Amino acid sequence: QYSPDSVAGADGEVDPTEITFPGCSCLTSSCEVHACPCLCRGESYSGLCLRPAGGGEEYARPVFECNSMCRCGESCPNRVVQRGLQFRLQVFKTERKGWGVRALEFIAGGRFVCEYAGEVLGFSEARRRVQAQTSKDTNYLIAVREHLHSGRVMETFVDPTYTGNVGRFLNHSCEPNLFMVPVRVDSMVPKLALFAATDISAGEELTYDYSGRFHNLPISNREQKLSEEEKRWRKPCYCGSRTCASFLPWDSSLFSTP
Repeated sequence: QYSPDSVAGADGEVDPTEITFPGCSCLTSSCEVHACPCLCRGESYSGLCLRPAGGGEEYARPVFECNSMCRCGESCPNRVVQRGLQFRLQVFKTERKGWGVRALEFIAGGRFVCEYAGEVLGFSEARRRVQAQTSKDTNYLIAVREHLHSGRVMETFVDPTYTGNVGRFLNHSCEPNLFMVPVRVDSMVPKLALFAATDISAGEELTYDYSGRFHNLPISNREQKLSEEEKRWRKPCYCGSRTCASFLPWDSSLFSTP
């Protein structure tokens, strides 16, 4: 079932449509840094493009957009991801990777491309679904972990297997042209937003790194010593990039007991 936005999962543990953030009281159509509480961490966008993180910053700054409770207008420049898909994209059949997505028009670096939308699940249901899969099943469930400066880790699990949008058809690449950023609008449940890492030409396939790293790393010694059980779950990578790691990223944490 197609849905442009994430929905509450079957377990009902997380409702991504719930509004818990207070809105800003800015009366102009363009919120200003230091005057708007939504921009207290600085501007996230320059025009419609995501601002790159500063070279001296140890952590990526969190992105908060103005929300449905804010008094600023819909044209406020701090509303980007919530506007949804703005580019013409096409789902197509690739030669070796199954379905994929390509751009039908030029996309400038930094622009928001699409959200990875699906059912937002709690840990228990996410683990149950992953453990129910066989090695032949396609896994669409993504686990996003945000490491806070305090040492805490915030986890978000999104599964577009049954309900989702075009993002579910995006393939992995070890040298991707998209990168994922958790963007918050109405609550602490983030939208998993994919932005262009560089200028993208019309006809070019859109990809991101499933592991969350901007560039996937070669297989480490630890990965070379994987158990037979772990090797059974590894799937070959067909991205064809110069730095291809040979296998798709794989996270065993949902298989283990917390």
